[in-house]
Amino acid sequence: MHGSPLPNRGRVAAPSGARPLFGIPTMHTLIHRLDALAERLARFLAILAGIFLVSAMLLACANMLLRAVHVPIQGTVELVGFFGAVLTAFSLGLAQRRRGHIFVGLLTTKLPPALQRASDALQLLASCAFFTLAGVETARWGLDLIHSGELSQTLRLAYHPFVFAAALGCLAMAFVLFVDFLKTLPGAPGPTPEG
Repeated sequence: MHGSPLPNRGRVAAPSGARPLFGIPTMHTLIHRLDALAERLARFLAILAGIFLVSAMLLACANMLLRAVHVPIQGTVELVGFFGAVLTAFSLGLAQRRRGHIFVGLLTTKLPPALQRASDALQLLASCAFFTLAGVETARWGLDLIHSGELSQTLRLAYHPFVFAAALGCLAMAFVLFVDFLKTLPGAPGPTPEG
């Protein structure tokens, strides 16, 4: 049994010719790992978005049925609004991963491939900056809500958790966009096919 190679225990193979230096992963390997993390995060948040969507739908339907017998559920509109904000923010990352957002490329499709890649990089970086700012400012708003003790109008509910959830969705979107930006760099692995 001498000379038998050890099994590859789930390690990501480095691209041909590239070897990690002192155990530091190559850029290629790092981007693959970040890409896998972005996919898992986007899927997890999309599952939570689905739970919020089903909850909002069940609440709205129950309210309609109970309204028919003159016993509506107090605060339904408020809760459905909160759930809608969270499910929208949580679904952004997976929509980006699946290229589900609107893309208008009238001018960029006519450019040479190198300029298309540069245009994509610039657009992704600007979008990443926007969603980072949106996430940070939304989180600051959540902190302001905690400090002020503000409650929702109908249910008198502290709604800062919903605001923080929306901030998390924006920051997750920023992370997905940043990983997509990294994939536009020279020598980086190309975009991941839709999964």
